[in-house]
Amino acid sequence: MPAFNGSTPSTPINMTVTGSKYGFSGTRLDRLGSAEYTLVTIAADVSGSVYGFIRSIEKCISEIVTAAARSPRADSLMLRVVAFDNKLIEIHGFKPLMECAPDSYRRCLSAGGSTALYDAAHNTVGAMTTYGKALTDHDFDVNALLFVVTDGADNASTQTARGVGAALAEAVTGEQVESMLSVLVGVNVKDARISRYLLDFSATAGFTQYVELGKADAATLGRLADFASRSIAVQSAALGTAAPSQPLSF
Repeated sequence: MPAFNGSTPSTPINMTVTGSKYGFSGTRLDRLGSAEYTLVTIAADVSGSVYGFIRSIEKCISEIVTAAARSPRADSLMLRVVAFDNKLIEIHGFKPLMECAPDSYRRCLSAGGSTALYDAAHNTVGAMTTYGKALTDHDFDVNALLFVVTDGADNASTQTARGVGAALAEAVTGEQVESMLSVLVGVNVKDARISRYLLDFSATAGFTQYVELGKADAATLGRLADFASRSIAVQSAALGTAAPSQPLSF
């Protein structure tokens, strides 16, 4: 059992991620009511270039939570939300989806700074495998699904694309979770150089899927919310099969 750091039953566990300068938090295992969980993480780029559509990103997160809560397996979903510019900010750690109020994501993000894309991706993968191992060690069945949403290239990380790849490989082979799907989302990508950069990062790191959006308007981000909620549903349904779900078409 991970250390509780002197916390009371209602406070989360605080844990570290090997190779990351950032940690993460998660609900205490003795407060969980299901025997199995799909761990979902959303990592949103909040560097200065997303200022014009930061409220739309918040709405997208809210819509994902609303849609996922309608799933027959909603009680077996846990969500972590983080934001990143040149640093990583945990909006909240892993907690049951049914404790995530859609309205709580309004005005939760603030744009500014540069882009530590690699550091954010590395931490989110490491947090899922670390928390997943804590769960599996206590007889929970666990799989995972990651969305990293960004509009540009890394310019502020200490980690590398290959470091992210090593973390993803460990998630797949280390048996901390039954399976993991990872989706890199390029949003508002209008420059061919950024498109190539993100495609290369996705391939080097070994993301399961790369999705590219040419716009960041309400309709496009609404489609992203629908895609994410459908992906959560099928990955959750795959839990117990010892295999990941198949990536969906955007």
